[in-house]
Amino acid sequence: MVSEPLSLSVIVPVWKEAGAIVETLQALQPLRGSGHEVIVVDGGSPDRTAELARPWCDRVVVSGKGRAVQMNAGAAVAAGNVLLFLHADTRLPESALAELEQFSRTRFGWGRFDVALSAHRPIFRIIAWFMNCRSRLTGICTGDQGMFVRRDVFEALGGFREIPLMEDVEISGRLRLVSRPWCITDPVVTDSRRWEQNGPWRTILLMWRLRWRYWRGESPESLAKAYRSDVRNASE
Repeated sequence: MVSEPLSLSVIVPVWKEAGAIVETLQALQPLRGSGHEVIVVDGGSPDRTAELARPWCDRVVVSGKGRAVQMNAGAAVAAGNVLLFLHADTRLPESALAELEQFSRTRFGWGRFDVALSAHRPIFRIIAWFMNCRSRLTGICTGDQGMFVRRDVFEALGGFREIPLMEDVEISGRLRLVSRPWCITDPVVTDSRRWEQNGPWRTILLMWRLRWRYWRGESPESLAKAYRSDVRNASE
């Protein structure tokens, strides 16, 4: 891998984000002002997500639904030498560009940010601390942590495996064969709404159960079905 000036493509997969997409993309305008690109990939949302996004990004791509499918579609049209996959409910720190420029001068193939949850209750700070520690120990990261990958590495690995769940864990396992992740300690902030709606302890147990079943070889399709069922039950 040859060090070269950072050219960043931020890829934001979205589905029914009309209520929040403008705020999400407004936060990324400083990156665009610095010459980097923002690509929104909509999975065919029935609301106005794509329409609202267009004035605030460099390109809107409409693809099949599914985060892995959408992220691959965004990567296919990206021009940058580093691809940053950012969830629509996650905000980058102000230092993100400087940190990523430092990453671009290393020999690491990929990386991620530490994460903080938006809620201020102590339990959410504890959850984030454990998420970050686990990621450092295992070299595995989740989509909430703002994964970034050198374009040539991403293409050599064939991108995300287009599965309905655990696509971030799956590609982390392959990326670890290239290098350990470059870990940025200044955290992204991700919306804690899911944790608050389903309850923090219930959500923790659910995610650990799903990961355990994944590592035992259960299919992502059956895990996605279990995830949807559990979330529905929690909201009733």
